Amino acid sequence: MSTADDTGVPPEGRTKVLLIDNHPLVLDGLKAILETYGHIEVAGVAQTAAAGLDIAVRTQPAVVLMDINMPEMNGIDAIELFKEHAPGCRLLMLSMHDSREYISTSVVYGAAGYVLKDVSTDEIVAAIDAVAAGGTYFSSGVREALMERHSPSLQATALTTREQDVLLLIAQGLSNRDAALALEISERTVETHRKNIKKKLGIATTAGLIRYAISHGLVGGGS
Repeated sequence: MSTADDTGVPPEGRTKVLLIDNHPLVLDGLKAILETYGHIEVAGVAQTAAAGLDIAVRTQPAVVLMDINMPEMNGIDAIELFKEHAPGCRLLMLSMHDSREYISTSVVYGAAGYVLKDVSTDEIVAAIDAVAAGGTYFSSGVREALMERHSPSLQATALTTREQDVLLLIAQGLSNRDAALALEISERTVETHRKNIKKKLGIATTAGLIRYAISHGLVGGGS
């Protein structure tokens, strides 16, 4: 297996991915399938979050694909440990549950995406690619579940159209510069919109804005 630099990207340009799930059959299946994609390299597999963290510290994968429901320590509780000890890794949660609480809590703790286990392999790969590129990804089933359970709040409708555009781009992981390019406005204007959004919603952090966008069904798919 080739070595990677501290970005988690091997010299060949492939994306290093660490798989964590307490079911050996799931791990074996995911590993076998992902290795058929030329741009993905499986850095390792683990059946517990603790074992996965050890591998992550050693191998520095770009993306950690981690199940939520595991013994000893669940995936959500493990997110903070990964953020502390392997900050270069991007966390992509894998679950059979479309619970709003699971999804929102995962994002607040620092996950970059949430994918349901019943999606296609191509969608899992799309999620890995989006997260590795610095964006976010929430599978279609997750978005539908959130939208069914939440209608836009009065706070959301109080945002101007441009502020809603900026909020969506922030939730997708774009920087001020990239958001400015996408909207064809200045970076300073984006920053002003960001400050106004935080003030209107009473939210102080970017993670809080992302959580808000998800919980109100405002986030689209992919990065």
